[in-house]
This record gives sequence, structure tokens and C-alpha cells, in this order.
Amino acid sequence: MNVAACSPGSGKSNNHVSLALLVLAALAISFGAAGCDKLRARDDLNKGVAAYRDGKFDQSIEYFKQAKDLDPSLTNARLYLATAYATQYIPGAPSDENIRMGQEAVKEFQDVLTADANNISAIDGIGSILYNMAGTPYNRSRFEESKTYHMKHISLKPEDPEPYYWIGVIDWTVAYRANLEMRGQWRIKNQGKALKDEDPMPADVRDAYTKEDGQLIDEGIQNLHKAIDLRPDYDDAMAYLNLLLRRKADQATSADDRASALKQADEWIDKAKEIKQKKMEAPAKS
Repeated sequence: MNVAACSPGSGKSNNHVSLALLVLAALAISFGAAGCDKLRARDDLNKGVAAYRDGKFDQSIEYFKQAKDLDPSLTNARLYLATAYATQYIPGAPSDENIRMGQEAVKEFQDVLTADANNISAIDGIGSILYNMAGTPYNRSRFEESKTYHMKHISLKPEDPEPYYWIGVIDWTVAYRANLEMRGQWRIKNQGKALKDEDPMPADVRDAYTKEDGQLIDEGIQNLHKAIDLRPDYDDAMAYLNLLLRRKADQATSADDRASALKQADEWIDKAKEIKQKKMEAPAKS
């Protein structure tokens, strides 16, 4: 059966058809209509994918909506619809339409999880869009919510390095923001006295920072190490490990401990640069 075969046809009733045959015919029509809806849904899905690949996101959204309505069990239609919404979301843009795009993406991904709680694509999709929505305006609780979905991914597929990396990225983002705010508050209290990012934190600020975000920093470092263990050439994870170790250095109570953390940070960023360089040179050698 193809989509064209699902078009309405004409026919003549026969008064001599038995009731049993009429019932069977009604059932056949019912099942046939359902089959046609599924065919139309897949046709709309294919059209939506083509439009999406051509960058026609508004058009693709309409096709994916139609596919979802025709066949609510078509998970890919929901996933593509959510992805199309997420693609159009611009992090930080304050317009109502942009915010709606982000919210619609979350809703569609959540609908997928309602039917399939272990759908990795939907789990990653929500984790990603929540991360993008958390930056401007800054929303720490939304970053933490994003992290729960990466943890869910780990519970299902602990051998994947990406969710460990994203936990590290989120932990650094939150810890760095807190670091900036505490340094800024200290400057205000001290009448604008300079306190650069590379300067050690004053003892009272350092203690408050350690109390608020010490565990978060340790968690991020641990997860980035895990990502690198699973993917030894994971240069992006190394770059963020370097950044988190610099926040770890801000917690050091001695000059030696601070210097040790900064030395580790330098070593990881050097290794990340080395790996990036090798990756850039690899195609030229092949």
C-alpha cells in the first residue's frame, strides 16, 4: 500500500450483502484508514526530514506535527519535532517566540520520555536544551536540572564519555559564575580594590567559596577524568579539566597547594593542545 492508494474511492452498496459481511467490511475500512494514517505519517516524516536538512525549519515543524497527529506512536516524528524546535532556539535571546521554541522543545522531548522513559535521544535532548536555556538570564537551578538528565544517561549507558563531559562543563559553569560573583562582591566591599581572576582569593572569600562549591568542583573534576578514561583523546574534556583545576586552586589554603593545582591545569591544557594539533594534522597525512 502506498499513500496514493489511501485516497478516497467510490463504490456501490449491495442490498443483498449479509450483516456479517457488512461488519467485516466496516472493520476492514477501519483498519485500512489506520494503515493509511500511518503511511501518511511516514510520508510527512520524510518530507519533514528533507525540509530540516534544507534548513527550512518552520516547514519541517509543520510536517513533523502532522506526522505526530496521524501516528502518535511514531517516536521519530516527536524526536525530530523537538529537535527542530531546539535548533531554532537562540541561547540568551529574550523574545517570547524564542522562549516558546525552547519550551516546546522540552515539552516534545518529555512526551517521548512519557512513552519511553529510557530514550537516550530524548534524555540528551532535554539535557542540551535546558543547558542552553540556563545561561541568559543565568539560572543555576536549570543547570542543575540539565545535569540530572546527563546522570540519567550515565545510569543507562555508563560507557559513554559524553554525559560525564557535560556534567564537568555544567559544574565548571556554575562554579565559575559563583567565583566571579564572590570576587565582585569583595571588590565592592573593599571600595573597588583590584582582585584579578589569577589572584588568590582572600581567606574569607575562599572559605565561603569552598563551602558553597567545593563539592561541585570535585564532582566536575571526577567526571571529566572519567570522560578522559573512556576517551583518551578527549581534548575538550581536558580543556575543561584545566578550567576546573583553576577553580580548585582557588580553594587552596597554602601557596604550594595552589601552585600544584595550577601546574596540573597547565599540563592538561598543554595535552589538549597537543591532541588538537595531531587531529588537525591527521587528514593531511592520509
